[in-house]
Amino acid sequence: MAHNTSTDPSVFILPDLGEGVHEAELIAWKVKVGQAVEEHEILADMETDKAVVEVPSPRAGVIAILHGEAGEILNVGNPLVTYETEHSTQISAAEEPGSSKPAIQEAPEPEREDAGTVVGQMSGDMPGISAGGKVLATPAVRRIARDMGVDINAVPGSGIGGRVTEKDVRAAASGDCPPTRLTASPSPAVSTAAPAGTPVQQVATQSSPPAVAPRPAFAPGEAVSRVPFRGVRRKIAQRLRESVDTAVHFTVMDEVDVTALDAMRRQLSAASGEKVSFLPFVASAVCRALTGQFGAMNATVDDPAEEIIQHRAVHMGFAADTDSGLMVPVVRDCDALGVLQIGREINRVANAARDRSIAREELLGSTFTISNVGSHAGRFATPIINYPEVAILAVGRAREGMVVKDGWFRVGKLLPLSLACDHRVVDGATAALCLAQIVKQLAEPENLLEPARA
Repeated sequence: MAHNTSTDPSVFILPDLGEGVHEAELIAWKVKVGQAVEEHEILADMETDKAVVEVPSPRAGVIAILHGEAGEILNVGNPLVTYETEHSTQISAAEEPGSSKPAIQEAPEPEREDAGTVVGQMSGDMPGISAGGKVLATPAVRRIARDMGVDINAVPGSGIGGRVTEKDVRAAASGDCPPTRLTASPSPAVSTAAPAGTPVQQVATQSSPPAVAPRPAFAPGEAVSRVPFRGVRRKIAQRLRESVDTAVHFTVMDEVDVTALDAMRRQLSAASGEKVSFLPFVASAVCRALTGQFGAMNATVDDPAEEIIQHRAVHMGFAADTDSGLMVPVVRDCDALGVLQIGREINRVANAARDRSIAREELLGSTFTISNVGSHAGRFATPIINYPEVAILAVGRAREGMVVKDGWFRVGKLLPLSLACDHRVVDGATAALCLAQIVKQLAEPENLLEPARA
């Protein structure tokens, strides 16, 4: 774990908790104000988008200030703990017993454009407004306001120096917000007089604030519960929103007769003594398609660079349902594994994801994803692409059905498949042909046992 440094040796800032992690939720403090800690002693449990991480102390000392409360989203690079010095001892003496925040003042930090970070500073002529005219709020709070459709500039802040907190934003979203804050400087007067010939309705529209969508009304006393977007669930929401907003989704669907595959699966399970599902066979069939004619679909998109990155190895992501939400552990070099190896790896990474013991590296770098929705129920689906990948395959629940072959009817086992692709990268015909190739491989499974790539 890399440790960022502060210009103040008594201030320990939240370090990098993993590649691409910019913020984390404070789950619980493991220390309290006034406590003496040793180097490497655990200060707090933090939850990132993927895992729960213990944050150790970089030095021995006495805790003067704990910056943040359980449930708060903290940003990497902002103060986490302040240790006692001759100056901070005076500050900590003014705290209430057991408090995690100073009662009178906070430790100073270098001035920045947005002073409404974890340790707030005031500047300008009005409370809650920075010198640049920005409302004081952390980036996390600004993002929450944006996601909830709340104009943060119209939210009165209850934090130190008028800083807008997450609680203020949620109160504004629920309609429980006090009157709108004053701005740092009055806006220039706007004349409501209409030019000759201008309809009255048009003038009213120009001078009125934008309409806010009404919130649904609930009967008084109706039992409800509010569950905040936090931890993994919050990251899932952000990733899905990013995928839908960026990739152009379309889906092709088909069913495959897996009667022969089902017989092979049962034989392999009996011979190996292991439980073998359809999923590793599907993964093997996908690997053969992606390492063959349809290698262009084993790709990711670098939108800032406007490039499509095609990968030689197939690093297969498998959507796993966990208590914390949907996670996608990765089986690297899946195309170099046999069916039994794929099955073992799927079970290993899925179990590690569910008990939150999985390494962060095993949740990154997938080039194609399979979602086994049929493990619960349902046939076809319209899966959301695991952006920046360009395709995802949803596997439905196998069922008995009528199968026609060579003019004969019989009862067989049908497996539904739904292939969603990014239309910016994959043409409709390419997707349909790729799905047809996967269907053919599963219907004639003799070659699926061996790795797709030697």
